[in-house]
Amino acid sequence: MRFETILYDVDDRVATVMFNRPDKLNAVSPLMARELRQAYAAAEADDDVWLILVTGKGRAFCAGADVGEIPDDGRVVYEEPYLSTHAQWEAPQEATPPFRTMTKPVLTAVNGLCAGAGLDLVTTGDITVASERAEFFDPHVSIGLVSGREAVRLARVLPPNIAMRVALTGRHERLSAQRAYDLGMISEVVPHDELMPRARELAALINRNAPLAVRGTRLAIRKSLDLPLHDAEILAEAFRERVVRTDDAREGPTAFLEKREPKWQCR
Repeated sequence: MRFETILYDVDDRVATVMFNRPDKLNAVSPLMARELRQAYAAAEADDDVWLILVTGKGRAFCAGADVGEIPDDGRVVYEEPYLSTHAQWEAPQEATPPFRTMTKPVLTAVNGLCAGAGLDLVTTGDITVASERAEFFDPHVSIGLVSGREAVRLARVLPPNIAMRVALTGRHERLSAQRAYDLGMISEVVPHDELMPRARELAALINRNAPLAVRGTRLAIRKSLDLPLHDAEILAEAFRERVVRTDDAREGPTAFLEKREPKWQCR
């Protein structure tokens, strides 16, 4: 697939989506948002893809929305007539994969500056690793805008007082990669030159497992986060019951008993 603002590649069961506007610090333009939706949909529909890896080109991961392309009225630009689609009634997603409806795991590799809408990939992605050069901040209030979904998502992955500090200090204060790790916002910090090798290594580790079991486990966790514990347990067991009927669920124990690597078929 060819795009103007992103790079898209599938290799070894991994779809890599790379933000490719380095001269704009990978800020999200309306075109980039559209191309990202297409790429995420393609990866979700591709049977050869078991995991999606998102990263950025250049010194920034994603600097948020491209302020130069925001209309004067501040509205998100859509191709369809105003309020004619469900997506327009939801919170704008911009660079974010459709994490609520997709099944495949998303691994985020933060290579540098991560701000605004870029934070969404950290707060809604499934696993995030970061370069030691990564920095995190939310500039909305510094340019006269309310930090909406970005701030409330931050408050779900950070202690509320830390999320409030990030949101209210705007572009005048940043979290380092180490600080983000210490707070549990990301899962690992690596030397900059090792970021992509480590991300691909982690992707390969995940893909050694049964893909449908991985998806069912991801969905069980993702969809139960806002539920009471007992309801979450019942939902998780429903996903277990679905996967136990698959060929892969039979292949796993058989391979274990035969002392060999399992041959997953994703069915």
